[in-house]
Amino acid sequence: MVKQKKTTITRDISWLSFNARVLQEAADPRVPLKERIKFLGIFSNNLDEFFRVRVAALKRMLALGMKSKMHLEQDPQKILAQIHEIVLEQQSEFDRIWKNILAELKKEKIFLVTEKQLNREQQKFVRNYFDEEVSASVIPMMIEGIENFPYMREKAILLAVIMSKKNTAYKKRYALIEVPTRLMSRFVLLPSSPGTHYVMLLEDVIRFCLPQIFSFMGFDTYEGYVVKITRDAEFDIDTDLDVAYTQKIKKGLKSRKKGKPVRFIYDKAIDASLLEYLIKKLHLTSKDATIPGGRIHNFRHFMDFPESVFPSKSIRKKPLVHPALRNTPRVTEVVLKKDIMLHLPYHSFNPVVGLLKEAAMDPDVQEIKITAYRLAPASKIINALINAKRNGKKVIVMLELRARFDEEANLEWKERLEDEGVTVLIGVPDMKVHAKLCVIKRKKANKVIHYGFVSTGNFNGKTARLYGDHCLLTSDNRIMTDINRIFNFLEEPRSGHHFLKACKTLMISPEFMRKELIALIDHEIRNVRQKKPGGVVLKLNSLADETLIFKLYEAARAGVTVKMVIRGICCMYTENKKFKSKVQAISIVDEYLEHARVFIFQNNGKHRAFISSADWMVRNLDHRIEAAVEIHDPEIKKELNDIMSIQLSDNVKARILDNDLSNQYVKTKGRKIRSQIETYNYLAAK
Repeated sequence: MVKQKKTTITRDISWLSFNARVLQEAADPRVPLKERIKFLGIFSNNLDEFFRVRVAALKRMLALGMKSKMHLEQDPQKILAQIHEIVLEQQSEFDRIWKNILAELKKEKIFLVTEKQLNREQQKFVRNYFDEEVSASVIPMMIEGIENFPYMREKAILLAVIMSKKNTAYKKRYALIEVPTRLMSRFVLLPSSPGTHYVMLLEDVIRFCLPQIFSFMGFDTYEGYVVKITRDAEFDIDTDLDVAYTQKIKKGLKSRKKGKPVRFIYDKAIDASLLEYLIKKLHLTSKDATIPGGRIHNFRHFMDFPESVFPSKSIRKKPLVHPALRNTPRVTEVVLKKDIMLHLPYHSFNPVVGLLKEAAMDPDVQEIKITAYRLAPASKIINALINAKRNGKKVIVMLELRARFDEEANLEWKERLEDEGVTVLIGVPDMKVHAKLCVIKRKKANKVIHYGFVSTGNFNGKTARLYGDHCLLTSDNRIMTDINRIFNFLEEPRSGHHFLKACKTLMISPEFMRKELIALIDHEIRNVRQKKPGGVVLKLNSLADETLIFKLYEAARAGVTVKMVIRGICCMYTENKKFKSKVQAISIVDEYLEHARVFIFQNNGKHRAFISSADWMVRNLDHRIEAAVEIHDPEIKKELNDIMSIQLSDNVKARILDNDLSNQYVKTKGRKIRSQIETYNYLAAK
């Protein structure tokens, strides 16, 4: 049994359990080999962000002493100790899986070779490749005996080098080299015989050429060990009223790059004196996470392991065209007549872009308003909005500059949009705008029509091919009126709170969404107490809000059927003898990232179904602008119910979310149901 608070599971421990499910995918022999490598990369990248954000936050809380205990109802030091123990266990499992994958790669005649395993032809190739492609980007930093230790860039792969001379007492010298993965691929394909593939990591290319790099130093023995530092990713927004908000963000980003180290990972084979020197110079202590690992770090790059080396190319199924849009040249004309729900990535994202492109060129369209949180690198959404502005439309973009790790990209989008004359809103004080909304104003023959869309996910063409989301395209005037109210608030956040209060159709956070969700659950509780059917079906990324968890406990004790698909954090204890109705709680980790939020309430047989941008977390319900929209179209509501039923029936990729965080797979009874494949087939049949 995992030691937790009596009422809920510690959020960070639950998150680590989610990442363990990602690691399970890397270990699963049923998963194609290249996808297993990719899951190792995802696991590594997830863990990096966890340390940058959550561990860093716990360390800041620790500095607050007793106050932090009150905030967490648990000593942050104990949580950090638990995290450290779990991470070390997961690192051991990671190493075991990677060892097995390397053996399987060899069976496929794919060899990941080091600097000590090259034949003569490959040695010549590596020397030439280093001279022509790499050497100009390699900047050695001599680090021993210096007063100001050089800055170690966060997330970089750093080669810690020790140089010595055989048969002498010649002093050892230390150096650091940043491996230039920002400028070139980490994977180098070497000369190989037919039917075989040899791959070398960029840091091993540099290792092989260390004698060349330091030839003038007079040493004859060189060893290089990969080390990696993870820094606190939080930054404070300057409170100086005279400083423009964008300048505060830029200043914060600069401070983040020099954030306090929260984790230091090193090759466990590293020279002891070099390790001691690095730890001392980084001002790390026994309280800091110093983690021994294998030869390779920064596995996030393995998400892009070269596909060309694999004999079979997995072809992801082509996204479906929504049946309502198959025989029409214009998305707009269909949306003005009926609601359409896109189930991404099974459906194509193109209709979302198409709706904006059509609006940009439609002479009757006067105005487009949209929120943007994370955008694709080459965003078709942005291009359509710029085109609309050039065609004389009023375009307003609410661009969230504090979308974590997308701040720099969004600052660049802000500059580009403003250069084109687009009005850019940059947020609400002390609150992120996370709602996924768009409204288009069209005037024809003195009649004003509003249409647009509400989504569970970002308007991002890249992630729309990988993330499971729902996007409602609609001209429902009730929904569009509420979206306009939200934009009125966003344009005047200090004085326009009444606009949010006036929303009649959308559930809005902060303040209102939690209250409405509680009322909906209370209605189910009343129904079961009156011997009527009562049930709640939830799909979330994270369930961590204690108020709503306690309300679900109350519902389960009353006999309300509670069924949940939670991808990530689940702080709710799902097993309790006092529950009259057993809680079904699963997590699905598969090819696509389950990203949608869906709330369905049985309502005595007259189901009420919502899609939302909001997880059930304090940050979403109290510190973000979020929106949930109710689905009224009977056909779409049935689709949503059917898809949720398919997911709750998954017995291939579903894990049970139990009190012990054991991540046991749902046992297969009868036909195997892999929900992501079944969902595609269900939608394809339409």
